[in-house]
Order: sequence, then C-alpha cells, then structure tokens
Amino acid sequence: MNTHSRERRYWCEWAWLGGDAPEPGVLLTLDARGRLASVAAVDAPPDDAERLTGLTLPGLANAHSHAFHRALRGRTHTGGGSFWTWREVMYRVAERLDPDSYHRLARAVFAEMALAGVVCVGEFHYLHHGPGGHRYTDPNAMGHALVAAAADAGVRLTLLDVCYLSGGLGEDGAHLPLSGPQLRFGDGTAGAWADRVAAFTPRGAHARTGAAAHSVRAVPAADLPRVAEFAEGRGLPLHVHVSEQPAENAACLAAHGLTPVRVLAEAGALTERTTLVHATHLTDADVDTVREHGSAVCLCPTTERDLADGLPRTGDLVAAPHRVPLSLGTDQHVQSDLFEEARAVELHERLRTHRRGTLGSGALLRAATAAGHAGLGWHDAGALLPGARADLVNVSLDSVRLAGADPERATDAVVFAATAADVRHVMVDGEWTVRDGAHTRLPDTASELDSVIKELL
Repeated sequence: MNTHSRERRYWCEWAWLGGDAPEPGVLLTLDARGRLASVAAVDAPPDDAERLTGLTLPGLANAHSHAFHRALRGRTHTGGGSFWTWREVMYRVAERLDPDSYHRLARAVFAEMALAGVVCVGEFHYLHHGPGGHRYTDPNAMGHALVAAAADAGVRLTLLDVCYLSGGLGEDGAHLPLSGPQLRFGDGTAGAWADRVAAFTPRGAHARTGAAAHSVRAVPAADLPRVAEFAEGRGLPLHVHVSEQPAENAACLAAHGLTPVRVLAEAGALTERTTLVHATHLTDADVDTVREHGSAVCLCPTTERDLADGLPRTGDLVAAPHRVPLSLGTDQHVQSDLFEEARAVELHERLRTHRRGTLGSGALLRAATAAGHAGLGWHDAGALLPGARADLVNVSLDSVRLAGADPERATDAVVFAATAADVRHVMVDGEWTVRDGAHTRLPDTASELDSVIKELL
C-alpha cells in the first residue's frame, strides 16, 4: 500500500506501547516501506515531526466479520425470536448478493470499520457461489470481490474461506442436506472445497487466505480432518464457530457423544493457529482442552448479546498459567466499534461472575490489536515496535465522552468510555486511510452504505 519514498516522523502526545498505561512523548519514525523504523521517548516534538495529540494506538484488528450481515443493522433486534429466527432473515440477504453488489457492500462496510480504527479484517467467507449453488465462471468470484473491496477501503484482509457442507444437525444428531439459500455456501465435499481454495490467489499484498470450518453443524466430523490438514499443510490460520448456542452442543452430543470442542480436538483441528469463535457454552473439560492445544478464542460481545447467545467463560479462559489468547470481532455488525467490543468482554464477565477487574485496559487492547492480528496470520502487526507495520490509530481525548480524563490513564478512558466516533486518524502500512475523521478514499461512506443496502432490501 505504501507509496512514500522517504522517512517520516510522528510525535505522539501519548502512545500505548503494550502495557497497562500509556507513555508520554513517543516519537515514531517510519521507513519508506511503511514500517516502524524506531520508537523512542522524546519530550518535545522535533520540527520535522507531525504532532499527534491525544492517544495513539496500534491498528485494530477485527478478527471475525460477516460483511453482508451489515445490511441487517436496525432490522432484526426487536420482536423476540432467537438466533435461529434471526438466521432466516440473514439468509434472505444472502440470496440477493452477486459479485458486484457484494463488492460495493463490503467496500462500504470495510470503510466503516476503517473509520473506527480497524486496519485488518478477518472475513469469515462462506457466500461462495450463485443462487441455488450455481457456479460462477470463476468459482472464487465472490472472494475476489471481497479482496477488491478491502483494497478500495484501505484495509488489510484475511479471507477466511469457509468449508460449509451440511445444513445443520437434526435433533437426532443426523446431518441435514444444504437447502435454499445454503446451497450458495457449499462445495459438495471437503476435497472440492480444498481444491477451490487452493486455486485462489488474492490480488494484492494487502490480502491473505485463511481456512475455516463453519461449525460442527455444517461440517461433518468425518470431513473435519481434511479441513484441518489443508490448513496445517499450508500454515494457514483456521477459524471455527464453536458452541455459540446450547442447541448446537445438544445436537453435537446426540450425534457424536462429544462436545464440539472435543470433536474438533479428535479431528486434529485444534492447534496454535486455531481460533474458536464465540465459544460461549464450554464445559470445564472444554476449557482445559482449548488451553492444552494452545488455541485462541475470538469473542464478539455485541453480537452475542444481541442474539441472546449467553455469556462466555472469559475469566476461566484467561486464568493462569495457561491463558487462552483472546481476540475480538464485530461478527454481524450490530455496531462497528472495537472499543465497545473490548469493554463488553470485561463488563459481560462482571455480569457473569459479580466481580470486577478480570481484564484491564492493557489486556483488552492487546485482544483488539496484537492478538487479533496474530490470529489472522499478520504476526508483524498490532504493536508499536521497531520493524512492525506502521499501523496507527489516533484517538482524540477532548470529545464530550473523554473530556476531563486523566491522560496518564488514557488507555482506561478509551477502552471504557470512547466510541468509534473518537477516532481521528488511521494509518495502514504507512498510508493514511482516515484523516480528521473522514475516509480518504470513500469520503461519503454513509451514503455508500445507504444506497447499496437499500438496493438489497
């Protein structure tokens, strides 16, 4: 992405370098490749340095996104129902997308994320084919649309290509065939899925491929080893929805006599590159299994509470000595605000346990930055360190939400009180994507979202 040919310097009034509190007066030097050449404490800004007031953070990573779900915002939150009734409305949107409309929708959705400080997105992509399962001439046309959308929005992308073979598990534990809108999701067999993904090469250095199994509901146990082997053989991150709903656990027990986590473990799908999404309803043994395998968990609190999923066992997952790495996602995009996702992790745990302080602002910011990037395969991002990608999020501390905050505790103020509206500037790989709260490439992101969503609905 970077087009600069010279070294640049930015002096941060306050910068978060990974601890529990921010550091004052930090000078960041960027090289011509869009990397951080040096990070140093400097009392006053040098004459050749741009001054960034407020708090500067590493770029945020949204580790779990379904871009097309953004069309449902404001349409599915009231009137009762459940995850399962919500899913039927979601399927109606899925039926209407094609590569062109998906590109336009995702471009605006990714731009909205960029305005909120997100520099890297993990797109959990299963909308592969045309209506009724019709194959496009290029079987990866929808994936290419998402890659192009990320480039247009100025963010990096890990396209988590999802294996989706079954329409779910019946009450008797038998797998159901794909039907209706689900026909778009399936490749027929795990081998056919692997062949399609192997043939896909993202266009641009901003994008990478990852692997995913949708869930134990959607991928039979006999097919999970093929997915795991494909990811392992190529060194790809592997993401899976796990135990989001009690009904999923019950059906899995009926089918296999095992929880979803144990099914994944026996299939070889739990490794240090695996991220379990939601992991809301884990048993004690599940928690131990996740720890033993070194897998991570991605929490999506605004979605989990909107769909009445339940409260995950966050404190148990992060307990010493084998702490499970946590990342954050916006999932169905009830909101595009990783500050809200971060604080909700801690606040939800307070509701579950009646205790405060399981995770401090430093740990929550690490979930939103370094851990999210690592889970998406970008191990050189998410921290303000020499050699890291020059991804910056500058947050104003003088809004009505943060007015009066103690700057020495600015990380606490931002995590527990800021919103996406407080993000002022965003840099991705040394390039400014957001300046003074406006997207540099899509200055009227709201209008773009409005027009494409109205076309779909």
